[in-house]
Amino acid sequence: MSRNVVLVTGGAGFIGSNVVARLCEDGGADVVVCDRLRQTDLGKWRNIAKHPIGDLIAPEALWPWLESHGEEVGLVIHMGAISSTTESDADLIAGVNFGLSRDLFRWCAERRRRLIYASSAATYGDGRLGFDDRDDLDHLTALRPLNAYGWSKALFDIFALRQAARGVAPPQWTGLKFFNVFGPNEAHKGSMRSVVAQIWPRVAAGEPVRLFRSDNLAYPDGGQLRDFVYVRDVADCIAWLARQGGPSGVFNLGSGKARTFEDLARAVFAAAGREPRIEFVDMPATLRGQYQYFTEARMDRLRESGWNASSTSLEAGVTDYVSRFLATDDPYL
Repeated sequence: MSRNVVLVTGGAGFIGSNVVARLCEDGGADVVVCDRLRQTDLGKWRNIAKHPIGDLIAPEALWPWLESHGEEVGLVIHMGAISSTTESDADLIAGVNFGLSRDLFRWCAERRRRLIYASSAATYGDGRLGFDDRDDLDHLTALRPLNAYGWSKALFDIFALRQAARGVAPPQWTGLKFFNVFGPNEAHKGSMRSVVAQIWPRVAAGEPVRLFRSDNLAYPDGGQLRDFVYVRDVADCIAWLARQGGPSGVFNLGSGKARTFEDLARAVFAAAGREPRIEFVDMPATLRGQYQYFTEARMDRLRESGWNASSTSLEAGVTDYVSRFLATDDPYL
C-alpha cells in the first residue's frame, strides 16, 4: 500500500499551519491536519483555509483515525503542544506535551513510520550550559528548564533518545528545538504571539512601543538577546526533512544569530516607514525567574546533516511579515 499521507498534529496552529502550507505547495503527498480550531473569531481555521488538506481530525479522534488509516501514513510531523510558557496546569502540559508525544513515538516505532517533532529552546533554561544541541543523555539530563513547558519538552527529548538507544525508535526521528519563531498565522496565540505581532498595531498607529526593562545588569533595557527565526525558514527545513529523510536525533533550529529586542522593534518601525519610538516597562511578576536573557542556536549539527539553506535575516523576515501579512487586509498565509 502506498503511504502517501503526511499527518501534521497541531497543523492549524502557528508553526504547524506554515508547515502544512509548505507541504501543500510542494505537492506529492496528502496532508492531514489534526487540531482543534476553537472559536471562529480567533482565526485558527483561517490558518489552513487556503490550503488543500486531505482531512481534518479533532485531537480526540486521532487514535481511531490512525486505527482506520494508519497504513496510509508515511510520516508524522508532530507540532501539537501546549505552547504557553505561562500555563499553570502542569498535568495538562505533561499529558499533551509528553504523553501524546510518547505515544506517537511508540506508534511510529512499532509501525516503522518516520517522525519529525517540535522540541524547544526553552529546554535550555537560563542558558548557563550554552545552546549546544548535543543529544547525548548526559547533556540532555543536565539541562534545567525554567518552566513546565520547557521541562515537558526536555522530558520527551530524553525519552526519545533513551528509546533509540534501546533500538525501539522510528526509522527516522528528528526533534527540532525551535528558538524565537515569528511570522504569519499567529494571531490566535494572543499574549503568546511574537513581539513583532504584538507591537505591530502600535507601530501602525504611530504610537511608541513598549519593551521590558531588564532585571539583569548584564543587559541594558531592550538589550535582551534572542535568536529570532522567521517561520518560513522553519517550514522550509521541515519540508526538506520530509523529502529526504534522516537525520535522527535532536537538533537546534534557529537563525544562529542572537539579536536584541530593540533591534527587532527598530526593524518593525523600518518596515512601516516610521521613526522608532520605544518605551520601557517593568517585566510582569509572572515572568521573573522564568525569563531567558540570551538565546542563540548552535546550528553546526543540522548544517553537517545537509541543511544548507541561508537563514533569513531579522530585517528581511520582519519586512516580509509586515508587508505581505500584518499590513494587509488578509494577514493569513
